[in-house]
Amino acid sequence: MSVEDWISFAEEDLKMAKYSYDIGKFRYSCYFSQQAVEKFLKAFLVGNNRPFRRTHDLLELLDLCKDIDKSFGELEKLNLEKLTAFSTITRYPEFGIEVSQEDAEEALGIAEKVRDFVLKKLNLLKDK
Repeated sequence: MSVEDWISFAEEDLKMAKYSYDIGKFRYSCYFSQQAVEKFLKAFLVGNNRPFRRTHDLLELLDLCKDIDKSFGELEKLNLEKLTAFSTITRYPEFGIEVSQEDAEEALGIAEKVRDFVLKKLNLLKDK
């Protein structure tokens, strides 16, 4: 897959995260926010010809990005560890986890920050 493919999928996930939030489905909003961040980070790695293993671990992906560009360390202040957990705990009932509106707001905020950061690094950020 190309950088553009990863970005396209990430943008779709972010749209689904926002839509899910708007209709009060906070669990899905968190899940799609995690998916968007994962794909934005993978887009950066693909754009820099850096291989990565199949993973949902955002901290692992961030470390790979930092190997290429140390400024990715700025994203360490975001709650990526919590967001990583949403890749599984939001999909299966056995975890019995409650996801709040605040969780979804935080997840969306993280996804939007990562999106802007990665797109800027890839010179793809359009003027708003």
